[in-house]
Parts: sequence; C-alpha cells; structure tokens
Amino acid sequence: MDKIIVEVAYATPEKQVIRSLEVEVGTSLEQAVELSGIVTDFPELALTGKNAGVFSHLKPLGYVLQSGDRVEIYRPLQIDPKTARRLKAEKAELKKKLNK
Repeated sequence: MDKIIVEVAYATPEKQVIRSLEVEVGTSLEQAVELSGIVTDFPELALTGKNAGVFSHLKPLGYVLQSGDRVEIYRPLQIDPKTARRLKAEKAELKKKLNK
C-alpha cells in the first residue's frame, strides 16, 4: 500500500513535540495521533474532536490526511482573545497617560 509522510505536533509552555510519521494513504487525523505515540509524552492529552487540526485549521478526527500535512493538537485557551486585546489596549492607554 502507498505511504505518505505527515507530522503530529503538540506543545505546552514547557515542552514541544513534533513527530514525523510514515503512514498509509487513507490514514485519519485520529489514527495519526495514535500512531505518533504523542500521548505517552503528554498523558493528560485527550482528543475531543474540537482540539485538533491541520496547519491551524480545525478538522474532524476522521479527516483523511494528505502527504505533508501537519496535525496540530490545540490546548485550551488561557484567556479569551477579545479579553486579551482589551487588556492590552487598557495597559497601553494607562502607560500613555503615565508618560505625559
């Protein structure tokens, strides 16, 4: 059977792992994660169907990988992006006022 090369990646603030795999054509995103063994490095990791994708685009666990795809497993957000932008703007405004 034909084979393709894909990567599986996961990172925490302390550690990053990227594994390159040779898998059979027709391998799903979920199968690639299992084959990568990345869960042994991060036992707390659980695929939910809403925390994985390919090149920054969410994909279902059954997504069939293409040659060269990089599967990424995403961590939960620590802060909502809108809140982060608002806090950053408020901090910049305060800094601006203090420098006057």
